[in-house]
Amino acid sequence: MQAILYTLIPLAAVVIGALATAVRRPSIGFQSGVQHLAAGVVFAAAAGEILPDLKHSSSLLPVLLGAAVGIAGMLALKTLTEGKGGPTGLAVTAGIDLLVDGLVLGISFVAGMQQGILLAIALTLEVLFLGLSLAGTLSESMSKMRAVMLTCAIGLALPLGALLGAPVSTLPEAWQTGFYAFGLIALLYLVTEELLVEAHECPESPLTTSMFFIGFMAILTIEELMQ
Repeated sequence: MQAILYTLIPLAAVVIGALATAVRRPSIGFQSGVQHLAAGVVFAAAAGEILPDLKHSSSLLPVLLGAAVGIAGMLALKTLTEGKGGPTGLAVTAGIDLLVDGLVLGISFVAGMQQGILLAIALTLEVLFLGLSLAGTLSESMSKMRAVMLTCAIGLALPLGALLGAPVSTLPEAWQTGFYAFGLIALLYLVTEELLVEAHECPESPLTTSMFFIGFMAILTIEELMQ
């Protein structure tokens, strides 16, 4: 239940991003900065919260199996969504991404409240950009109001994913460890193959590049303050 409630924060970010785009579409430089910031935040959450739990796991086999499933799943997702053009393809791709984000968030709350909250903060920045870019792209082929409404509807995949991830808490410890490993791979894929790849498609300034490290240090600082 906690995971589902906390998904309302990134869900609100999707709505805000969509509404902001309807008023005035952000510049490419601003979007790149947000992507770098989100990548740093998500990377810090993955490295600081999920990875330590896996390192102290009592069994290596669930870690390896969960990671293998994560790699296969992310590569399958890439194959499934690659080259999907048009509003329908874009909407489907965004929906799948948000579903996976919600699933990972649901799994993180199984590990602990602090892990879940930090990951919710990290994903909030990530989906804020998604709301900005998705609504902006959709508005090129439909009215702004319809683009905003469709983006908000797609955002509901977040709590749905968290709902799917919540039952992990009832599984044996080995299964939970496997799901943590899956979540780690999913987050690293999000950073390396989506956020940073898209962020590097436009010319960068030193300030834009530094946003990654600002986001990284921000999560580490928040983590220390929560101790």
